[in-house]
Amino acid sequence: MADYHEMWKSLGMDLETHDQLCEVLPGMFGQVYLSQENRPEGMDYYNFVIAEIHGVRPAELIEHQKKGGKVFGTFCVYVPDEIVFAADAIATGLCGGSQFWVPGGEKVLPANTCPLIKASVGARLDRTCPFFRIADMYVGETTCDGKKKAWEILGEDVPTYVMQLPQMKREKDIQDWAYEIRLFMEKVEEVTGNKVTPEKLGAAIKLINDKRRALARLYETRKNKNLPISGKDALVISQIAFYDDPTRFTQMTNKLCDELDERIKNGVSVFPQGQKRILLTGTPLAVPNWKLHHIIETSGGAVVAEEMCTGTRYFEKLVDESQTTLDGQIEALARRYMNINCACFTPNTARIDDILRLAEEYQVDGVIDVNLKFCSLYDSEGYHVERALKEKGIPVLGLETDYTDQDEAQLRTRIGAFLEMLGE
Repeated sequence: MADYHEMWKSLGMDLETHDQLCEVLPGMFGQVYLSQENRPEGMDYYNFVIAEIHGVRPAELIEHQKKGGKVFGTFCVYVPDEIVFAADAIATGLCGGSQFWVPGGEKVLPANTCPLIKASVGARLDRTCPFFRIADMYVGETTCDGKKKAWEILGEDVPTYVMQLPQMKREKDIQDWAYEIRLFMEKVEEVTGNKVTPEKLGAAIKLINDKRRALARLYETRKNKNLPISGKDALVISQIAFYDDPTRFTQMTNKLCDELDERIKNGVSVFPQGQKRILLTGTPLAVPNWKLHHIIETSGGAVVAEEMCTGTRYFEKLVDESQTTLDGQIEALARRYMNINCACFTPNTARIDDILRLAEEYQVDGVIDVNLKFCSLYDSEGYHVERALKEKGIPVLGLETDYTDQDEAQLRTRIGAFLEMLGE
């Protein structure tokens, strides 16, 4: 990584503590990613993004602010980025995938809060992540009780706007969400001083849809018998999608997919024949949480899809681009985002349908249902997920983990036994 200390200093970051993170990340990435053989050449771009994760993109965001622009930090796939970009602002995802930030979160949150929430709070309060320092406003949502309380704590340190997500999917709830999107649009207009017009919102809808199309194209290549890319590489691409410039990300991902299409034509696979095809489902895997993919893919498995917010939930189902009025566009946004199947909804049978569909589409040998510790929503829903898979005769393994490496040996043993069972 280039030297960004002056930039970090200007953001009021704890440079000494942040340097400790910067020392660990390259080795971790090298062990998990650069050790892979026969990787696509197009992965060089994503390697660069991770290598400069706290440098290049933060510098771009700061330059945007210097020109009078605003930056909104988001935590969830329900926040409609289209509204932010339509107001000539930038939306960026906020990282929460490292154990490094968890102790900071535990200073103000109970230890039995999920690590994703604790890491997000710790990254801000301990001043060790530039993205958390740059954002002019955070945008939260009500997908779980732990997050609701976290927004209150973060709101004391940085302006925080919370969107009230309905917990059911009746027509009434879709209209309630459309109303929330309209309120959010008004807040974004107030913060930026820019008006969202139908023309600008239409362009922003296409911008984000194009990113979704690129990710869908990437995932389509993973349906092949010969896998042209590893699950680990697909995961890091999905993670980068949350904060990279959307136009550049779309271009680079489509360029990579051109290479993957050639690999498919030539029968090139990054895995030996017989590697067991695994679908991951459950809680999101925020950067740099690469533990499970690494264990699976060094134990005889290949992750071919993720039914997660860092996976299919992020890009499936496009926003209707045919609407030309703000009312129509907001309605289209509401219907698309309410089609995401988070465990916060009741009932949530559509997520079960998605998992069964993906298991068939990606021709999986088994499913691993992942739950971050203390996430009661996904933990409870695991009962329905695992029952439905067993009824269909699809092998399933339920796992609970966190961001530490203390359970790595246990996970490797359980995953290894599961993969061995699939080969019987």
